Amino acid sequence: MLKFSKNLILASQSPRRSQLLKQAGFEFTIKTNPIDESFPQDMPLDRVAPYLAREKALAAKDFLQSPNDILLTADSVVILGDRIFNKPENAAEARRMLRALSGQTHEVITGVCLLSKSAEKVFAGHSKVTIEDLSDTEIDYYIETCQPFDKAGAYAIQEWIGLCKISKIEGTYANIMGLPMDLVYRELMDM
Repeated sequence: MLKFSKNLILASQSPRRSQLLKQAGFEFTIKTNPIDESFPQDMPLDRVAPYLAREKALAAKDFLQSPNDILLTADSVVILGDRIFNKPENAAEARRMLRALSGQTHEVITGVCLLSKSAEKVFAGHSKVTIEDLSDTEIDYYIETCQPFDKAGAYAIQEWIGLCKISKIEGTYANIMGLPMDLVYRELMDM
C-alpha cells in the first residue's frame, strides 16, 4: 500500500470510488450516512457537484474523531446543455436520458471534498464524453443487462456503453468513473 500517514475515511457507498482509491494504493475505511442531495435551482450547473460533495462532508463531519482523520466525499453530475442528468429512478427515465445523450458530447463533473479537523479542500474534475448514436435496441439491452439506476446520466464508462459506444473522452477516465484520482492524489499528498 501507498505510504499515507493519515486515516482516510471514504463517506460514500459507491463501489467505483472505493475501487479507484484501492487501485491508487490508499487504505481507508468506509462510513456513510444518507443526505438530501438537493441544491439551489439557480446554482450554476458546474458548481453543483462540488457543492454536493461539501454538503456530504459537512453532514458526515462527526466521523472525524482525531486530527489525523481525513474525510473524503464526492458527487458526480452529467451535464448536457443546460440540464443535469441525475440517477434515473426507473427504466423509462434511464431510456429518456440515454436517448438524449445518444450522439452527443456531454460533461461529467465530479466534485470532491476533503475535510479534516483543521482543513477543508473542495475541488472538481471535468471531463467531456462523446457517446455514439444508440439504437433503441442498444439502449434496452444496456438497461436490462447493466441496471444503471445508481449512475448519474444512466450509464457507467466501465460498462457496455463505455466499452462499445464512447468514441471520445477529454479528461480522465477515473473522473468519469466517479473520482478524479489525479486531483485527489495531489490534494491528499498536500494534506
